[in-house]
Amino acid sequence: MGKANSSRKVYSTVPDKIFDTVNIIFMIALMIVTLYPFLNMFALSFNEANDSIRGSIYIWPREWTWANYEYVFNESSIFGATLISGARTILGTVTSVFATAMLAYTISRPEYLLRKFVTIAFIFTMYFSGGLIPNYLLTKQLGLLDSFWVYIIPGLVGVFNMIVIRSFIEGLPDGIMESARIDGAGEFTTFMKIVLPLTIPALATVSLFVAVSQWNSWFDVFLYNSSNIKLSTLQYELMKILSTSTTSTGSTAGDAFANAQGNATAVTPTSIRATMTIVASLPIIIVYPFLQKYFVTGMTVGGVKG
Repeated sequence: MGKANSSRKVYSTVPDKIFDTVNIIFMIALMIVTLYPFLNMFALSFNEANDSIRGSIYIWPREWTWANYEYVFNESSIFGATLISGARTILGTVTSVFATAMLAYTISRPEYLLRKFVTIAFIFTMYFSGGLIPNYLLTKQLGLLDSFWVYIIPGLVGVFNMIVIRSFIEGLPDGIMESARIDGAGEFTTFMKIVLPLTIPALATVSLFVAVSQWNSWFDVFLYNSSNIKLSTLQYELMKILSTSTTSTGSTAGDAFANAQGNATAVTPTSIRATMTIVASLPIIIVYPFLQKYFVTGMTVGGVKG
């Protein structure tokens, strides 16, 4: 008891209390700075657009309305574009993570003589690329224009993701894989039944990276599939809504929407921008809490080795 009390007294010294107080204040301030932009977008998206022009909207709407969301989802192409975005996110994430993990496992094996050369060759592509025009010409020659697979194949392997998974695999005990080989397992069986289950934290981390990138991507749609409305994505459609929400004369496209709805409610570029931010961010916000535990573990353990 005496030792416990003395240790508690040592911990409760004035410098410790000052450090805890400063640390708590700093973390609260950091949390506010991080959350405020999103909360502000949330308030603007649910606030009446003309009222938002007056300003002073912070984290809570002053005049609630659904008109901004009605305007966005009133576009006939939104539903199909959402399906395409969901399909490219799911399929792109699964294929990219699996292909990247296979490459990472191959490069992590010390018996692979060319692993250093291959690693350097992949890392080289992180700093130098052929440029936009050569990439477009290559995509065209591969027959990927106006194709759903242009969203999947070009980004099949991510170099940074490969490094994260490779570093995690190199931290696994060698005895586990040696035992599998002694039992007669081949490389693919070892990879599927031993390596993949043990690298779930790293795979979850990479999956989050890839999923966010796939979900938020719109520029590749603009380059390769802008003429095919059936392959348009949610982000690209939202971008088009934003670009057409203000006409060349300065009036808002929301005026026509207001007239069609038979009320005086209109939308503005500011309200549409806020609504688009919420719509685009919501799926990632919903998924992230389920991957947070693996994300932290994958980043800390997978980032030990380079």
